[in-house]
Amino acid sequence: MRWKRSEQRTGCPIEATLSVVGGVWKPLIFYALLSGRRRFGELHQQIPGSTPRMLTLQLRELEADGVVVRTVFAEVPPRVEYELSPLGHSLAPVLAGLHEWGILYRRQLQPPEE
Repeated sequence: MRWKRSEQRTGCPIEATLSVVGGVWKPLIFYALLSGRRRFGELHQQIPGSTPRMLTLQLRELEADGVVVRTVFAEVPPRVEYELSPLGHSLAPVLAGLHEWGILYRRQLQPPEE
């Protein structure tokens, strides 16, 4: 299957990964969805500093990449939920690695205690 945003410049697998999870907001969206299905408002609350427009654009890209599934329920008012696809769940070890590295990096930035 070929996703909408699968074009690459270098053909490097790292480029492919970063094109899907790169940026400031996408890893935070992934992290929020790792624990399960979320409504838009829940995602917005879990990601401080996000704007509705940014969140919408990022979710659309993730959906186009095949890693997030958007489900619209035929209700009034309409209800929309987002969850990771099986392909999206396969990124969990990548995010866990980023999380662990971030902890180590933060420790390196802290001044030594006297």
